[in-house]
Amino acid sequence: MSNPDKNDSGASQWLPIQIAPDDCDLELGRPHKTGILPLTFPCRRKAGVWFNVWADEAVLISPSHWRIWRSRI
Repeated sequence: MSNPDKNDSGASQWLPIQIAPDDCDLELGRPHKTGILPLTFPCRRKAGVWFNVWADEAVLISPSHWRIWRSRI
């Protein structure tokens, strides 16, 4: 099984959620026993609440990390 913290070559590093920017699509992650487990959809923060960009619904977990969302083909 692959390590969830590893992605395609050139993937950006995870950054702490405390410094996440507003108003841009981000990939959020949360701690997992094998590393950071990424969510499978882009998220944005609106008024302090994280939202799934595709569904326009609040994310019901507390993410610990973020990186720029890169669409997957």
